[in-house]
Amino acid sequence: MHVPLATPHQSLYFDYKVYPAAAVPPVNRVLPVVVVGAGPVGLTTALLLAQAGVACVVLAAERQVCEGSRAVVFTRRSLEILQQAGASQAVTRHSLPWCFGNSFYRGQRVFRMENPHSPQDRFAALNNLQQQYVEQALLEQVARQPLVEMRWGHKVVGVRAGAVDGTAEGETAQLEVDTASGPYTQRALYVVACDGARSFIRSSLPLKLEGSSYEGRFVIADIRIQLPLPTERLAFFDPPWNPHNTVLMHRQPFDMWRVDYQLGAGESAEDALQPEALRRCINAQLEWIGHGGLPWELDWSSVYSARALTLPHYRHGRVLFAGDAAHLLPIFGVRGANTAFQDAQNLAWKLAAVVQGKAPLALLDSYSHERVAAAREIVDEAGKSTRFMTPPTAGFRLLRDAVLSLSLTQEFVRPLYHWRTSRAHTYVDSPLNAPGDDNALFSTGPSVGEPMANVQLGSDDFLMDHFGQGFLLLLLGSHAQPDIETDQVIADFRSRGFALAVQSRTHVGLAHLYGAATQGAAYLFRPDQHVCARWLKLEAGPLQRALAAATAQPVPLNPQPTAKAA
Repeated sequence: MHVPLATPHQSLYFDYKVYPAAAVPPVNRVLPVVVVGAGPVGLTTALLLAQAGVACVVLAAERQVCEGSRAVVFTRRSLEILQQAGASQAVTRHSLPWCFGNSFYRGQRVFRMENPHSPQDRFAALNNLQQQYVEQALLEQVARQPLVEMRWGHKVVGVRAGAVDGTAEGETAQLEVDTASGPYTQRALYVVACDGARSFIRSSLPLKLEGSSYEGRFVIADIRIQLPLPTERLAFFDPPWNPHNTVLMHRQPFDMWRVDYQLGAGESAEDALQPEALRRCINAQLEWIGHGGLPWELDWSSVYSARALTLPHYRHGRVLFAGDAAHLLPIFGVRGANTAFQDAQNLAWKLAAVVQGKAPLALLDSYSHERVAAAREIVDEAGKSTRFMTPPTAGFRLLRDAVLSLSLTQEFVRPLYHWRTSRAHTYVDSPLNAPGDDNALFSTGPSVGEPMANVQLGSDDFLMDHFGQGFLLLLLGSHAQPDIETDQVIADFRSRGFALAVQSRTHVGLAHLYGAATQGAAYLFRPDQHVCARWLKLEAGPLQRALAAATAQPVPLNPQPTAKAA
């Protein structure tokens, strides 16, 4: 079997580049990490691994970025992760920011959702851009990163997960890879499966997803049209041309619009994607919103099924799962790619530390613990949204229809339209959280487990602009400085190979938003920008215990006295 040459998709707005197929590599070379899949989660994982000093190879079965818009809405949290990966500027160069979502029933807007936003935010709450551009932005960073090797046209056709603590044969994962130049076997200490919703690695092991699949299916169509409508999410319930069903519309850059409309019962995907069927439905929707007759061109179309599923564990031997290979989430609430970015950021620093011998395997297990919990929370929320968008039973339809009808006149039911937008998960029960810190004593500020609040420090200066790739100890107050014992704890941690930056800041707005009412308050952030401890006053012992917990090391009951302190 050989991988066929990729044929570039003929897009109305995007110039698809076909990358040259990589040669078959030398045999018997064991790689530190192989990432399977060159989508957003695979490329982000590879970049963050490389920034942590770990070389990796990315295997891409195709030879170009994805066809069609696929993911089109990226949250503020995703842009913060892309900033860490070095790709946020390229993404925001073309993306369309927005914060409002509108729900319509019988031609009347019945609910207007507003995502929290402020003029002081670095990034907008939500940003529309087709996935191809995001992948291209990440590839531009990969091209500048010597520790990442791209192998285009290399398709995985076999996998052995290996064992972390077993026989010598189990101490690596093994991939069988097919190329146009012939097959080869690739061994690696770890494999990150980012090979998408139809993950070959997941099905080969074989592993089962848990959760719910729904009957509702949607046609996804990218059309080029000049519509005088705002960059806001538009949801139309029960339009006359598509009774009992839902239609979603999103403006994209370059006069492209994403139109998603639900298929009727018994309608096949093959029939729905026929040119005449697409033309009839899109014209009907444009007519319904008052813009019939405007010329438009179809760029891409597909059919999507609503599913809310996750693997119960994301580590299997030496194979780790991320993105759609680990979980399948409905489009409602823009959860898919945005959740995947959080997977990549959570996994990369932990995998790097384990590969480099700085942390035990328990640190990798914390990836599965935290991200499975996040996926299950999302599955629960997404299920609620999906059951409203695509009622699976007569009872759910009766309830949904009652909400639709009442919303025309009754204000109190309209918030039920809320689509529960994707958000950053809080690792409230993470094994990496510090024991015995002062978290409960703070009146405000990001709690333990939450991501950093990206406070504006100047005209074009934000807190995350100063966040590197390692841990960060943030000291708040004009006199917030480590004492001799604390300095020794920091030095000892760095001597184990971990990066730990220390920043002292006196910015009034930062101190207020972080609940630093006392001089000397401190926050400890993990490399993925989540809080793992905070104190009203920094001391050596609590910091030592927090750093041990955050790297899955045994937590000392008391700090060791330092030579200087003695």
